[in-house]
Amino acid sequence: MGQCRTMTIARMSVENKTRHGVASDVSGRVDTIATLAGRPLISNRGIPLNLDWLQQVRVNTSAVERRAQSHVARRTVKKDWQAAWLLRAVSCMDLTTLSGDDTEERVRRLCAKARHPIQNDLVKRLGIEELDIKVAAVCVYHTFVETAVRALEGSRVRVAAVSTGFPAGLSPLIERVAEIRRSVEAGANDIDVVITRAHVFGGKWQALYDEIAAFKQVSGSAHMKVILGTGDLLTMRNVARASFVAMMAGADFIKTSTGKEPTNATLPVGFVMTRCIREYAQETGMAVGFKPAGGIRTAKQSIEWLALMKEELGPSWMRSELFRFGASGLLNDIERQLEHYATGRYSADYRHPLA
Repeated sequence: MGQCRTMTIARMSVENKTRHGVASDVSGRVDTIATLAGRPLISNRGIPLNLDWLQQVRVNTSAVERRAQSHVARRTVKKDWQAAWLLRAVSCMDLTTLSGDDTEERVRRLCAKARHPIQNDLVKRLGIEELDIKVAAVCVYHTFVETAVRALEGSRVRVAAVSTGFPAGLSPLIERVAEIRRSVEAGANDIDVVITRAHVFGGKWQALYDEIAAFKQVSGSAHMKVILGTGDLLTMRNVARASFVAMMAGADFIKTSTGKEPTNATLPVGFVMTRCIREYAQETGMAVGFKPAGGIRTAKQSIEWLALMKEELGPSWMRSELFRFGASGLLNDIERQLEHYATGRYSADYRHPLA
């Protein structure tokens, strides 16, 4: 945990690992997707719910907040390195439209931007044509999944659908499961699901585990991102416990927010969730991705989050396979910063209307 120990989490015994089927050594596995401290990791398969592990979770909130403040104060990149980090941020972006007035035409325009997120003249100025930069995914309501699939065909850009009664997650379980099934059948590659926050408040960890496991089963081969709604969870301990339950139940990613809460992605929450991911990887040999969403609007913020991933989890988590930004307006500022890097001048916002 470094010099500032912000969390203490129960270690699983060797006996527990064996009983729960946790991988003790995945070296030589062809399905390795990441490394942590030199150890190869496989994608998350989930493990049975471990209540002893949850009960011993502790979070020092003051230490977490101090760590976040020092992170912002001492982490900066300049010039060529800054441009490179911003391009990486673009490639990890889930370009999102989740408005009540969404239309098929808006989704098609967003998909066109996802295929070419940086304007052609700026790509040429930067000399990055061969990189073929694209965003990671386009995130839409279920209604627009088929529209996005058609618009992105052959592009490598994934289609993410928000499901399970987004953003409240309060519709009946059978309806939420059916919504996932419909989105997968329509061609969604990623499914962003919402948990029942009341299970966290009531400490109903088995109910939360069963709910997420049901979502995972019906998601099939689609990547499942579990939205915790951290702004509603009240305490960092709740955030940590919900993170562990989601990972135990088979989450491919854990995600901060729907973007609709009063408080969305914050760096202190990011530190707690990434350290949960790290502990889970150390104990199980399995890697889980991370997606901060909501309120990330500036190029500077994108670099802060990428730096957090590098410091807490390592370079393996600085790729779209294990890290995503949930963003709508972020691309605008990144393009402006890249144009300043290339020309020495800032462009007007209206030159980037789709971001």
